[in-house]
Amino acid sequence: MIIPKTREEIELMRESALVVSRTLGMLATELKPGVKLNYLDKLAESYIREEENAIPGFLGLYDCPSTLLISSNSQVVHGLPTDSEIREGDILSIDCGSIKNGFYGDHAYTFAVGEIAPETEKLLQVTKESLYIGIREFKANNRVGDVGFAIQNFCESHGYGVVRELVGHGLGRKMHEDPEMPNYGKRGRGKLFIEGMTVAIEPMINMGTHRIKQLKDGWTIVTADGRPSAHFEHDIALVDGKPELLSTFAYVYKALGIVSDEENEFRQKELVL
Repeated sequence: MIIPKTREEIELMRESALVVSRTLGMLATELKPGVKLNYLDKLAESYIREEENAIPGFLGLYDCPSTLLISSNSQVVHGLPTDSEIREGDILSIDCGSIKNGFYGDHAYTFAVGEIAPETEKLLQVTKESLYIGIREFKANNRVGDVGFAIQNFCESHGYGVVRELVGHGLGRKMHEDPEMPNYGKRGRGKLFIEGMTVAIEPMINMGTHRIKQLKDGWTIVTADGRPSAHFEHDIALVDGKPELLSTFAYVYKALGIVSDEENEFRQKELVL
């Protein structure tokens, strides 16, 4: 059952989402060769608790042992932070959750560490662009399949594999609410979008095959062919029939010196950093 939110609840969810956005922005300056992944995890937990007065959303959820899920290179999602070190040329999907005001935020960005291969850079660009292509379809009178079709059609036109087994989801007082939000589908199919609903849309796109497998740790998902994968995620509410971003990459961009207006069309008021 889809749980629509009031305007007041949506604003509380925005606060939760922005906790994660600021956490990702803080982490952006720490991603250098030689840095251990479990150091990033502890840093994020401390920041969320002490600086944001919030609770890590992943830690303990489904017995998750960490605040962050960090997936590098051929890892798709759900990578567990270990004492392995970041290397020059890595790509890192950092997925983070928070709980504030009784609501979850859930947000992810794939970072490039130093110089990466041109074909990997293209994968990141296409995956992030597909996120906004999907968000545009999250509007009144559309359905779940419209979002999935838009993402799938765009990514497959570039020859990439769209992961089937892992999907976006509704978001609210629980991390996972209805509806599931696949990154593939058919137009006009699936649940109808309704005013006030809140979702996490998160394309997980592979350079090669869409097939995946799980490692023995019971968490980490990797591509079946060992080629790179990218992952970007935003939290969105349906407000006045249109998608309204609750999360932002602006803190990441500020940390990295990137200028972008990609989010402007999805905001009814200016974001103040």
